[in-house]
Amino acid sequence: MTPAIDLLIKQKISHELHEYQHDPACQAYGLEAAEKIGVPVEQVFKTLVVKLDAKQLAVAIIPVANKLSMKSIAKAAKAKKAVMAEAIEVQRSSGYVLGGVSPIAQKRLLPTFIDDSSSKLGTIYVSGGRRGLDIALSPTDLKQLLKASYAPLTA
Repeated sequence: MTPAIDLLIKQKISHELHEYQHDPACQAYGLEAAEKIGVPVEQVFKTLVVKLDAKQLAVAIIPVANKLSMKSIAKAAKAKKAVMAEAIEVQRSSGYVLGGVSPIAQKRLLPTFIDDSSSKLGTIYVSGGRRGLDIALSPTDLKQLLKASYAPLTA
């Protein structure tokens, strides 16, 4: 069990777990997840942490095959500038290791933005809190749980 799974159970949010054998040589965690659990890449989302205006951290949840647009996340967060957060900041603020960062049950609830492409899908897959574990759930449930906003986030 991970904090993400524990929270989903506690909140009685419908979800499915998908475990797979993570290849330590693979650095494209999300693409690996899509392939190994056999779902379209458009449904698998990665969790990225950014730093807004050199101080505030925020979370972006985007399709794994896409790149995050720094302009778009800054605009969604009403910030002037966004950059990727340092790995140590991500691990410290989320409580998860890179490649296993779940948007769910992070140590601190950060401002969270989900790519608006998810709103057209019935189910999306996000990290379950460790490498080799994904959670399938409704994007609407994820949005409500995280007090998130939909926004166009990809380049």
